[in-house]
Formats: sequence, structure tokens, C-alpha cells
Amino acid sequence: MTATPSQPYTPYTSYARIGRVGRLGRVGRDVLTLVALPLLAAVALPAAFAGGGTRRWFGGRSESQRAEAQAAKDAAAAAFYELDTAQRDLRISIETITAVDDSPAARRAVSDFEALGRRIDEASSQYINAVDAHDLDRDELEASVAARARTELTAAKDELGRVKGELDRFSRGLEPLLGKAETQLARLAPAVERARQALLAASNALDAVRGSGLRADDLAARLAALGPELTKLNQGAGQHGVPETLERAEKIQREAGAVGAEAERLPERAAEIDHRLVSLRTRAQALTTRSGQVEPVLSELRRRFSAACWQDLQHVPEQAEENVRQAELKLKEAQAARDEQRWPDAASRLSTVRALLNNTDEAVSAAGDRLRRLNAVAKDPQVEIDRTRFAIRDAQRLAMAGRSTPDPRHARPLDDSVARLERAIATLEGRHPDYWHFLTETEAVRQTVGRVVSQIREDRGAGA
Repeated sequence: MTATPSQPYTPYTSYARIGRVGRLGRVGRDVLTLVALPLLAAVALPAAFAGGGTRRWFGGRSESQRAEAQAAKDAAAAAFYELDTAQRDLRISIETITAVDDSPAARRAVSDFEALGRRIDEASSQYINAVDAHDLDRDELEASVAARARTELTAAKDELGRVKGELDRFSRGLEPLLGKAETQLARLAPAVERARQALLAASNALDAVRGSGLRADDLAARLAALGPELTKLNQGAGQHGVPETLERAEKIQREAGAVGAEAERLPERAAEIDHRLVSLRTRAQALTTRSGQVEPVLSELRRRFSAACWQDLQHVPEQAEENVRQAELKLKEAQAARDEQRWPDAASRLSTVRALLNNTDEAVSAAGDRLRRLNAVAKDPQVEIDRTRFAIRDAQRLAMAGRSTPDPRHARPLDDSVARLERAIATLEGRHPDYWHFLTETEAVRQTVGRVVSQIREDRGAGA
């Protein structure tokens, strides 16, 4: 009664044996009788009362034993039919699992099912042998023969029942695997349909973009690359398996969806690149003008302050000029890429232009900012000193709040900051004070104090 799950269904061992003995056999008649019994009874009953039939009936013990044997035979046939039906149903479940799942648990289920098939064959053979060994329709059936037939048929029925119980328990154990497989199969058709719809939507989006005058060649190439995957998807799960087909459908949906979304955004992206081209070109022109103002600022710095205050700005004019030149070159390349509708290249060139202009802007601004700050501190350094001392005192009050002595982790850097400020103030003495060193030192002191304040608050927030 078994066949491997990967093969089409073939008749089970019981029916094969019936064929080998050269007749329909009692087994076949008995199974069919279970189905046709009500109809046969309706036809045969009037004939019996009319005196029909050819059997010679004998009363007494023989007929009683014959009836009991026949009842055992009918019960065994019913058990055989139930087992056969259960095995057929279970085979469908196994085939469903193996179509989807190649895990060790699924392979073990197939192996266990094959072992159960051998048990079913043994029980079926016992039943068939018992049926074939005794012709209960024979005239003058001896009581001893009928009794033996009843015993053997009852034993066959019991064995069929036991195997049916094993089959039922095995079937219940398959429920998690079967549920998972059925879920995947239920996902298959919708996933394939979604993939096809995504491809159709992407194709329509590309057509619309091309209709507006944009080529979108890169998107068309990406969509065309999905062609082989679509071919395999159309070949179906029967050829490629359910898991692989599901994965392929999801990949097509994802990539086609991305192509469609980019195609829909392409007109907006083209307009954005056009706007950036105009904006960055205007900014480059403005920076060219501003760069020309750096040299007079440097001249004043050289005239009024020590070399340490302006040496790091010496190369700003040349660097600004070079950056603007490079930016203008990249702008031309970006314009050419836009004209050829190479959108990624155009965006990349514009990003480079923006970075160059940002650096130039910072350098040009730094020169003017340096002069402004140096003028302020030269006029009145006390403002910077007071600002820094206030930050230190505020941090010291926070460190002492709720304590009789400060935490050394807080007190030490604050004490060092006081000493560092005093050293910075001392550098202002002399004929040519280094105001820029003084400003960088006070800025560094405030940063150190700020870190201490943050640490105190974190420690108290954590309950330290």
C-alpha cells in the first residue's frame, strides 16, 4: 500500500495481490459491498422472499458460525477500507509538505511515512490472506472452518485497527509541518500575482516617463534584467519548488516596485537637478566675489597683529580661487550629465560642487571672523576673561552643591582650568601680544569646564 511521495499514486499492495491471483477476489467484492450494501439489500430482499437464489441453506451450528464469520469478514473489510482511505489522505499531506519543505524534519516525516507504509502492507497482507483462505459462500461450510475464518478475520481486523491508530497518531504529529506548508502554498498564488502586477506597473511608469521626453535608460535596463526571473516565475513551482518560487516572486516585486517608484519620481528629480544647477552656479559666482575680499582682510591682519594671529590664513585666497575653479568645472560636467539624462552622474557632480563651495565659504568666512574677534579682544580683553571666569565659577558652584568637599574627578580639571586661564592672561603682556593664542586658550578652557558640568549632571542623574 505504499509509494514514495514523489511518485504518482499507484494501486496499493493489497490490490496488486488481488490482481496476481487472477480474479477480482473476495477483498474487492467485500470493499465494494460496504459501499453498495443498501442498494443490494433493496434489490435482493424481494427475490429472497420469492424463493430466488441457488444456495442450499443448512440450519444449526454451521449457519450460525457462517454468519459470525461473515460479520467478522465485513468488519475486517470496513477496517481495511478505513486504513486505505487514511493512508491516501496522509499521502496527500506528505506530498504537500515535501513540495514546500526540505528541512530535516520534513525528510524525517517522509522516512517515517515509508516505514508506516510497510506496517500497512503487513497488516493488509494478513487481511488478504485471511479472506483468500476461506470461502464463506461455499455450500456445506463446516462449522470448524467458519470458526477458524472468524478468528483469523477478527485478528486481521484488530491488526488493521492498530495500524490505523499508528497512522492517526503520525498524522497528528504532522500538523505543524502541514500547517506551515499549507501557509506557504496559500501565499504562492498571491505572491506571483503581486510580482506580475509590480512588473506591469513599472513598465507603465516607464512608458509615462518616456512620453514626457525623459529616456530613463538605466531604469529600463534594470527592468529588462528581471526578464530571466520572470521566465522562471512563469515556469511555476512545479519546476522550481515552492520556496524558490516564493523568493523569486518577492524579489521581482521588490525590484520592479523600486524601478516603478524611481520612474514616477524621475520628472521631480530632473526638476530638482535643474534647480540645483542654477543655485550652485549662482553661489559659485558669489564666492568668487567674496574670495577677492580676503586679501584686504589678510593685509590688515598682517599690519595690526603678530604673525601667529594670521599665518594659518595665508593660503586662503589661493585655495578659495582653486576651489571655485574646480566647482565651476564640476558644474559643467553636471550640466553635461543632465543633458544626457545621466541622473546619478549629475547628482554626484553636484554633490562635489556643494562640498567645494562649502569649504570655500568656511575659509573665506574664517578670515573675516578672525579679524572681527581679534579687534574685539584687542580693544577689551576683559570681556573674554570675565566670560571664561564666570563659566569656571558656575561649574565650581555646581560641583559643591550638596557637598562639603568636591569630587576630585570634578575639582581637579576645574582647578587646572583656573591655572590655564591665568597663563593665557599673562600672554597679553608685552608689546605684541598673541591675541589669537589667548582666544584659543580661553575657548579651550570653556570647553573643558563644559565637559565637567556634563559629567556632574550625568553622575547625579545616575545616583552616583
